[in-house]
Amino acid sequence: MTVPKIFATGATGYIGGSVLDLLITTHPDWHYTLFVRDSDKGAKVGAKWASVRLVYGDWESAEDVLERESEAADVVLHLADADSSSAITALITGLSRKPHRGHLIHTSGTGILVFPDTDKSTYGHPSTQIWSDTDSLAQIASIPIHALHRPVDQIVLDAAASGKVLTAIVCPPTIYGTGTGPDNERSVQIPRLAAAFLARGKGFQVGEGLAKWTHVHISDLSRLYLMLTEAAAGLVVSGGSDSAPNVGKATWGAEGYYFCEAGEHEWGDVARQMAKKAKAMGLLETDEVDSVSAETASEFGGDAAAILWGTNSRCRARRARELMGWEASGPKLEDCLEEALKVERKRRGGGHSKVAAGDA
Repeated sequence: MTVPKIFATGATGYIGGSVLDLLITTHPDWHYTLFVRDSDKGAKVGAKWASVRLVYGDWESAEDVLERESEAADVVLHLADADSSSAITALITGLSRKPHRGHLIHTSGTGILVFPDTDKSTYGHPSTQIWSDTDSLAQIASIPIHALHRPVDQIVLDAAASGKVLTAIVCPPTIYGTGTGPDNERSVQIPRLAAAFLARGKGFQVGEGLAKWTHVHISDLSRLYLMLTEAAAGLVVSGGSDSAPNVGKATWGAEGYYFCEAGEHEWGDVARQMAKKAKAMGLLETDEVDSVSAETASEFGGDAAAILWGTNSRCRARRARELMGWEASGPKLEDCLEEALKVERKRRGGGHSKVAAGDA
């Protein structure tokens, strides 16, 4: 039996580490080559997964490594840096040299959907637009090229159109929960919001707090990647037969666009829930939530604060549910807010008394 050869980036990242942990645990007999940036990162990866092969480099100077390893692999998982055109181009170049079509599973993000708000600088307002990964493909294909992640997504779609590579684009939304990889276990939006509350000493929402995003637990997102990788590897194991398990369920190329969500949240609701939990934990003196401008939010949450907590990114993961039988089964978002606060408290080293004193 042919053993699938997997090449992956992002092993020490939040998404990549969690996806690879599930994949390697489920299929320990497959051959894995993982791209890492330096020996420190490599030591962490090797300590967790002793059987994997490591190659080293950085995005700007390792095109030859990415090309060589992609050409040698059956399935390439790009689980890091959704906006590196040089990295994705190198991966595609390598796959395109294969005598048979290889598979590329690329990580984008539903940040691609926020352009109506960012174009108008409208933050905290509601939106009724909901995107579907089955019914909205034409609209997704026409998203302006300046949208977040869109330039690299287009490179992937162009590669699929060439017929040389079978591609899937996975677009995670707000991800929550503790990662299971060898290094970064922390997501972005929810942890940064918790950190911003502690830094400010009080909860806040951007504008009216009515903007909505969809969300998914990291374990559920990892299972979608597992299912897609199994579908791609099934073609290798079966010698190209569509009768192999999982093979016929996945779609690739122009129809290989996958949202992944377990529901949606309104950012004002999340802010209020988090503030209540923070007060109960002794991290904030009040559970009141202020309405702040995008500029004020950036003082505590960084330059992207308004995008992270003030835009709309609403979508439905119909493709994975209807074609592959994927369903969300992980913990609910509201049940993970307390853990996020605990992590940020530990990172800062104290609660509201230290924050107020400027010592945290």
